[in-house]
Amino acid sequence: MGATAQATTASPREKLKEVFGYGQFRGGQEEIINNLLAKHDTFVIMPTGAGKSLCYQLPAIMQEGTAIVISPLIALMKNQVDQLQALGVDAEFLNSTLSKTEARRVKAGVLAGDTKLLYVAPESLTKEENVLFLNQAKLSFVAIDEAHCISEWGHDFRPEYRKIKTIIESLGNLPVIALTATATPKVRLDIQKNLQMEEADIYMSSFHRRNLFYEVWPKQEDQNDTKKQLAKFVKAQKGKSGIIYCLSRKRVEEIAHLLQVNDVRALPYHAGMDSSMRIANQDAFLNEDTDVIVATIAFGMGIDKPDVRFVIHYDAPKSIEGYYQETGRAGRDGLNSHCLMFFSTKDLDKLEKFNKDKNVTERENARHLLREMAYYARSSVCRHRQLLHYFGEYLEEDYHLCDNTKSERERFEGQEQLTHVLKIIRDIDGKFNMDHAINVVRGEEDEYITSYAHDELESYGKGSDESAQYWESIVRQGMILGYLIKDVENIMLIKLTEKGKAYLAAPHSVSMTKDNDFSHFNASIHDDVDHEIQIGESHDKILFESLKKLRKKEADKKNLPPYVIFQDPSLMEMATIYPTNEEELLQINGVGKGKVAKFGKPFLRLITQHVEDNDISPAAEMMVKSTGNRSKTKIFIIQQIDRQINLDEIAEAKAISFDALIEEIEHICYSGTKLNLDYYIDQVMDDDRQDEVFDYFMESESDNISEALDELGDDEYSEDELRLMRIKFLSQVAL
Repeated sequence: MGATAQATTASPREKLKEVFGYGQFRGGQEEIINNLLAKHDTFVIMPTGAGKSLCYQLPAIMQEGTAIVISPLIALMKNQVDQLQALGVDAEFLNSTLSKTEARRVKAGVLAGDTKLLYVAPESLTKEENVLFLNQAKLSFVAIDEAHCISEWGHDFRPEYRKIKTIIESLGNLPVIALTATATPKVRLDIQKNLQMEEADIYMSSFHRRNLFYEVWPKQEDQNDTKKQLAKFVKAQKGKSGIIYCLSRKRVEEIAHLLQVNDVRALPYHAGMDSSMRIANQDAFLNEDTDVIVATIAFGMGIDKPDVRFVIHYDAPKSIEGYYQETGRAGRDGLNSHCLMFFSTKDLDKLEKFNKDKNVTERENARHLLREMAYYARSSVCRHRQLLHYFGEYLEEDYHLCDNTKSERERFEGQEQLTHVLKIIRDIDGKFNMDHAINVVRGEEDEYITSYAHDELESYGKGSDESAQYWESIVRQGMILGYLIKDVENIMLIKLTEKGKAYLAAPHSVSMTKDNDFSHFNASIHDDVDHEIQIGESHDKILFESLKKLRKKEADKKNLPPYVIFQDPSLMEMATIYPTNEEELLQINGVGKGKVAKFGKPFLRLITQHVEDNDISPAAEMMVKSTGNRSKTKIFIIQQIDRQINLDEIAEAKAISFDALIEEIEHICYSGTKLNLDYYIDQVMDDDRQDEVFDYFMESESDNISEALDELGDDEYSEDELRLMRIKFLSQVAL
């Protein structure tokens, strides 16, 4: 019986550190875990990479009996079971890949009470022999992963998921946790209805993937030009892991070959390949024997590889949900990653043709999803705001990590246009779709407009000089800005929000942007850009690379993917604070007792040798060598600044004041670590003001802030601005 087979009396936080090596939970994980431990049905909506799996893995470890995890992804089962077993957790999977002998062994372990988690495919769950077997076992709860598969409104509807509820009921009165990473408000309601979880406690995390840079490039008329752009981008990511999605098997083979002849370690993956070859290529990607996998959309759904640095869609995805889930495979370790889509309306036309054999409802749903995808591609609105809005989340301001916010957009005053749209939607009482509202503002004549007398409305025909696409952009920007909302029950209908009603009562200036004009896209501008993804600057890069090589060597010895041993953020932290004994190694985020015992010794030897060879005094240089919350806070701040997270958000995350945060940053800087705060300072101070303060510190005999305020004028500069500039000055000049 494994070390984790019995129920535990440790707290969730203690168990988290002991098994998984993390000192604190992320987001709402702890609350979700406690809710499930209290035997309550739980519905979790959490983005890819935010830690959904932990929400059922930790409760399973802490309770008696076996947790059943229903997942449609066979590759994911093996992936997660491998990782759990590496942590010392008794986990198994039961699916069609097992021989009869292997299946008997797995079942025996469950019946003996040894197994804490059993991953099961829905198809396996429906087999009568497996239902009988599970009825003999002591079960703790049921987890339904990828729960959106139960909804016909979801992007990945699977009919077999509809049978899950009946089977769960046959197993007894077990708590249920359903989890999904991609669910619009409409899909969420559908999931709850089909699983009869209307009374479940709902936990919805933000869908905001703050470390992802989103970008859309138009495909060129000459396909070879697009392929050249793709090859150049990928070559700039030498040594980094990436996934490239293509629509067809033929395209997968073409792109894989293109990259191979350009000296990129790339392999194909699609359903037309022999299964043994697919598995071999997948394992090569997981084990870092190849850098890039070129695949149809089937790839990646079962891959829990945390260090994917870029995801490229060579062909447009079928839906925003699919796009969000596929791009969400990048940067799951929290480090900066890039999501690039090559877009062409011809791709959408192909996808439209694929839907011709579906029934009318499915065809209309698919057409609606493609239209959302088309607008996302051509829109010039902040892509983070667009994605969050799609999933029912509102972002007050642009998040400056996409092509649209990094480039000059053509803005215009939108008060008049927005007012026309809001009046029309108010007057048609939210009972018609967006196309109808657009037809009214453009002065179109059709049977609906005339029969409902909408040609008599005040704003009828006010926008006849603009295209339907122009007015669609106005409507959608109105939604993103919070003036309009889709009806949750019927997503085709649009209604005014309270904010929209208030706007009509007192209209005011509204800045809007024109859609991207890809006909003027200059490919040469992008060819000249350095596309290398920066993932942090404060760690010891030589040691980090040495640790990565050691990780690969140890992983090959143990026949494990390298990230199962230690993830990149853990290696970066090692290359920041230089742990040289087991106690110090345990302080590293993501390193628990199991990993220290299994994998720690060679890493400690390497770090110790590096410290001695380079005459490094970690405690003196970093002031974070001591254990405890203070050192963890410093490391957290360094990592967040490396990822260019807004300082206000860092302060909020650590529950400290902005003043206290600056003080911590000053301590880090004075202890010898360079920090690049340009991304934040550029938002609050223009270049002239920065130059004046920088020149002052260059010429001054003291860096005293009070003296700087007296000299520069406290009416011109705030104390915070001067302290930030002092940090910038010291990092650039003195360190």
